[in-house]
Amino acid sequence: MKYRIAAWASAGLLVAGLWAIYAIVSKPPALTSADPILPLVRITCPITLVSFYPLSLYWVLVANAATYALLGLIVETLRRRLRRAQ
Repeated sequence: MKYRIAAWASAGLLVAGLWAIYAIVSKPPALTSADPILPLVRITCPITLVSFYPLSLYWVLVANAATYALLGLIVETLRRRLRRAQ
């Protein structure tokens, strides 16, 4: 189960990293309220919902990895319990 949680955390790190690359290579203003892709960013990178001030890229990567790891822990625990119940 540890490896699955690590995979979830890695996915969160990858998602945040890809959004950072998108923001760097797209023309300004990237990821502002006028950008139509912003709802997708908010769904896949939940730290954007709670951050009211700009965060460093490293903190966003760590926070998103931790969020995905927590989500993975919940999903994997529920998956295990459902398998035992069958």
